[in-house]
Amino acid sequence: MTTSVHTDVVQRQFGEQASAYLSSTVHAQGTEFALLQAELAGQGAARVLDLGCGAGHVSFHVAPLVKQVVAYDLSQQMLDVVASAAVDKGLGNVVTVRGAAERLPFEDGEFDFVFSRYSAHHWSDLGLALREVRRVLKPGGVAVFIDVMSPGSPLLDTYLQSVEVLRDTSHVRDYSAGEWLRQVNEAGLQVRSHTRQRLLLEYSSWVERMRTPEVMRAAIRQLQQAMGEEVRQYYQIGEDGSFSTDVLVLWAQR
Repeated sequence: MTTSVHTDVVQRQFGEQASAYLSSTVHAQGTEFALLQAELAGQGAARVLDLGCGAGHVSFHVAPLVKQVVAYDLSQQMLDVVASAAVDKGLGNVVTVRGAAERLPFEDGEFDFVFSRYSAHHWSDLGLALREVRRVLKPGGVAVFIDVMSPGSPLLDTYLQSVEVLRDTSHVRDYSAGEWLRQVNEAGLQVRSHTRQRLLLEYSSWVERMRTPEVMRAAIRQLQQAMGEEVRQYYQIGEDGSFSTDVLVLWAQR
């Protein structure tokens, strides 16, 4: 699949669901918001890039602490939701810019911080996007990446990627910790730390949020039920299809 075609798929998938992501509990809540806010303490003059901002939850949490947040996303509908919500919240320092992660329309060293949450698994070229992150960061600038993570085991990885793409055809890959570390280092960023969290995904809202077609939902449930006990236990697959997955929180510095 070419980049342009994948870009079309991403925009189609998320444009129609933009408002659903604003109210999504999974996206609106998380212990990582407090970590990002703590990092910004005393950084009132900073500029932050919210890369793959979605409905803008990172932007809204950090905007009161900094000079400016640029909410950046491929979906114009998502950005429209962010702009409207920012006005409602009185956050005049949140601006929206549209584009792809692999081609950032910013000058070298524009940002003090780049934060990206639950976006990287949609990027067509993670390595290229990471090199762009390094380019737009100031020397000493900090990047934080938060995303669903593959356990690395071939069996568990195959299952995870399968249900992800059945649910959302714009999915590219959930990377393992090892893959993340290698690509971040190759992009010229220095890893500061990385931790693993667990995320519970309630099945019904998980598929409703993407308006997953019924045939795909049936395939997900069939796959869940057909997998061996080691897969079912690792992902804690429930009777209703709800499950838990790993999330990586990775801190890096230019």
